[in-house]
Parts: sequence; C-alpha cells; structure tokens
Amino acid sequence: MSPNAVEIMIASLAENTYRQYDCCIRAWIDYCNLKKYDYFDCSVISIIDFLTLTFEKGAKYGTINSYKSALGLILGPVVNDERIKRFMRGVFRLRPTAPKYSLTWNPNIVLSYLADKWPNESLDLQNLSMKTATLLALVTAHRVQTLSLIKLDNIQAYEDSEIIIKIPDIIKTSRANALQPVLKLPFFNERPEICPGRTLVCYIKKTKLLRQRSQNFLFISHKRPHGRISSQRLSHWIKDTLHNSGIDTALFSAHSTRHAATSAAKKLGVNVETIRKTAGWTDSSSVFAKFYNKEIIDDPNQFARLILSGNDNDDTLE
Repeated sequence: MSPNAVEIMIASLAENTYRQYDCCIRAWIDYCNLKKYDYFDCSVISIIDFLTLTFEKGAKYGTINSYKSALGLILGPVVNDERIKRFMRGVFRLRPTAPKYSLTWNPNIVLSYLADKWPNESLDLQNLSMKTATLLALVTAHRVQTLSLIKLDNIQAYEDSEIIIKIPDIIKTSRANALQPVLKLPFFNERPEICPGRTLVCYIKKTKLLRQRSQNFLFISHKRPHGRISSQRLSHWIKDTLHNSGIDTALFSAHSTRHAATSAAKKLGVNVETIRKTAGWTDSSSVFAKFYNKEIIDDPNQFARLILSGNDNDDTLE
C-alpha cells in the first residue's frame, strides 16, 4: 500500500489506542528480531509463543487481548485462527477478568459534599472548577473525554430552564452515520446549591477574564496561565472531589461517576432508553437495556433531575 493509504488507515485509531498499540507492536518487533522472524509474516505458532511469553511475565487477560488486537493491525486475519482463540479462552480461565466495580456509590454522598460548597460566587477557582466538573459528570453520565471537549461556542442557555451543550468533536463512541452527543443541564431550582446550570454559568463568568483570547474550551487550569486542561487533569479534579466526599478512590476512579449516575437513575425508575441516550451508549448497550428496562417517562431532563433529587436514605447502590 502507498504511504498515504497507510496514514489514512492509521487515522482510524483513536490517540489512546494508537499509543497502546504502539507499545504492543514494539514488543512484537523486539521478539521477532530476537527469533529472526519476519514480523509482517509470522505463523500462528509464533504468535501464540509471543503471547505465552507475555502471559508468563504476569500479563492479565485484558493486556494480552490488547497485544492480540495490535498484532491484528499488521498481521491481518491470521490472529483470528481457532488456535489463537483457544489460547485466549485459556488465558481468560486462568486469569479471569473481574468487573472493576461489584457495587457503586450513592451520588447523594458527593452531592451533599458539593452542596456545602455554596454559594458558588464565594468559591475560589479551584473549588468551583472541581464542583462544575463533578456535577457535569454526574448529571450527564458522560465520559471525562467528552466533558474535556466542551467549547464555549457550543453552549446554549435557554433562559432559566436548561442549558444545551453540543459536542461536534470526534469522541470514543463516534461512528459513521451516528449522532453526536448533546448534553442537557437543567436549572434545578429545588436545590440551587447543586444546580448544574447555575454552577456552569458561574464558572463561565469567573473564568471569562482569565481566558486567553483564543481559548474556547470550557475547562481551563485554575493556575496561571489558565490554559486548556487535558482529560487526565479533569479526571484528577473529579477523583479529588470523590475522595474529599468520602468515596474510596483506591477502588473508584473518576469514570465511576458514569456507573454511579446510571445505576441511581435505574433505581429511581428512569427508563432505559432515557439512560442510554443521556449517557451516550452505543448499540453495545443492548445488554444494559435487557437487564434494566423500565417504564418510559417522557421528560428530557428527568435523568438529571432525579439524580439531583435522589433519596438520601440509600447509602449504597448495587
């Protein structure tokens, strides 16, 4: 293939996937150089031998599966050989992948903590930034990557009813002919201290004079020169908020807000279609729909409102 064709094919990989595959392929090349193999044309036995060495170094199923996927990028269909499939089933049985969370935390724990961070106008930029990020993560149930791509130009406020945020950038779930996510934040008048709409408006006002003229991304550093922050930094903000709230962050990451929010919504009676659309699940969410199907309720902001007004008596959601 021509170099241009190869570059186009490589563009199909997300940046994180590219970095992950790069590490795997480099290990494969080192192995082939040691064995005097052609790393673009190897037998199934050689591939299994390479994966076995990876297993013997202590790699878990997910890591070895990443190596297999990376090899598929350069070796093609050979990695789908029945013997390799059998090998992977053996790896899974010997080192089964356990769910990261067998239970999740109650959003009310974090919301109670954030409610004490009030009024918003009196908060310093660091606390207001962390509060805004965590509220958005909870009421939208979207990945941190999506939140990190929010731009001021794509935020539309409709009086005191709701805020609409469009995400035109490519995200993990972006596919051909698939709709891009639209985040909806209500103005939660019942509890203004945790109202995501009010908090977001306050954050935008507080950062307006701190932004560089060309800085259009919503979240910026609370330290000078107040540039755009990465999704990793945004995750740290959310994780720090969970930790300060009393959540065990040795077990739960920033991504757990997605699990906690959707689990709470299911328990509070939000129908699965609303949860799926709110959280941006793709067709692979059919398993979620199968096990958490509820009666349809036609309120576009019901997901966020029920999360914000949940039952304070429940300490743990399964």
